[in-house]
Amino acid sequence: MDDLAGFLRTRRSRVDPASVGITVDSRRRVEGLRREEVAHLSGVSVDYYVRLEQGRATQPSEQVQDALARVLCLDETERGHLGRLACQRRRRMSAPTGRVRPELVQILDLTAGAPAMIMNYRTDVLAANRLARLLYGHPVPGLNTARHIFLEETERGLYADWETCTLDAVGHLRLAAGTYPEDPRLASLIGELAMGSERFRRLWARADVRARTHGRKAFRHPLVGLLELHQENFALPDESGMELVVLSAPPGSPAEDGLRLLASLDTGSDDAVDAVDAVEGAQVRE
Repeated sequence: MDDLAGFLRTRRSRVDPASVGITVDSRRRVEGLRREEVAHLSGVSVDYYVRLEQGRATQPSEQVQDALARVLCLDETERGHLGRLACQRRRRMSAPTGRVRPELVQILDLTAGAPAMIMNYRTDVLAANRLARLLYGHPVPGLNTARHIFLEETERGLYADWETCTLDAVGHLRLAAGTYPEDPRLASLIGELAMGSERFRRLWARADVRARTHGRKAFRHPLVGLLELHQENFALPDESGMELVVLSAPPGSPAEDGLRLLASLDTGSDDAVDAVDAVEGAQVRE
C-alpha cells in the first residue's frame, strides 16, 4: 500500500534547491532535487540512494534516515512515517481487533454536550454518542468517515471545509498504511476510494501524511446550519489504533447554541419541524 521508494521520490520533488544552498538556472528541468544532490547532501553514495528510490534497498539505518529527513525537510510526522516505512520488513504489526470496551461506550454517553466517537485507524466509527449520530445523520457503527467524505456525494455538503477534510483523510490513511501495511481491510478501503474518487487518486499520489490531533472542524448541518467546532483526537493508550474524537463548541458561541438545538431534536417529531422553522425564521430576519 505504501513504500519507502515512492515516499522518497515525492519528498525529493518538493524541495526547493535554493533552500539547501543549490543555485539553479532556467535550463534546469528537474522538479525539486536530483538524486545525486540528495545523496551528496545526505552523506551517502549516489548508488545507494538510487537503490533506495528503486526499492532495491529498503532498510536505511537511523543515521541515514535522520540525514534524509534533514535534506528533504521532513516535519515530525513525516519523519516518523519514514522510520516506519524503513522498518516494515523487520516489523510485522498485525491489525488490532477493534473491540471497544464497555467503559469507553459509557464515557461517550457521559459526553452529552458534544458529539463524541471512537474511531479506528481505518476511519471506521466503532461507537458514538447520540449527538454524534444526530450530527452525521447516519447510523453507527457502520459509518466510515473517509468513505463518507469521498464517495457519498449526497453527504458532501455536510463538510463546510470539504477540501481540507479530504487532505486530512488521505494524510491519515497514508500514515495508517505505513503502520499496518499488511491489513487487507485497509488495503480494500484504499482501493475502493481510489476507484470511486478522482480527487482521492490525485491526493494519494502526492504521498502526503498528516497526523490527526486537533483543529477546527466545520459542518453545515441541514437542520441547524453552520457548526464551527473544535476537534480533539485522543489516542487510546492500548495500541489499538483507536481514538476518542470529541467535537466541542466554544462557550457562548453560535455553535454551542446549534449543538444544543441539535440535541433537542427528534427528527421524527413535530417538535423537530418547529425547531427547524424557528432557526430558518431567525436566519431570514438576520
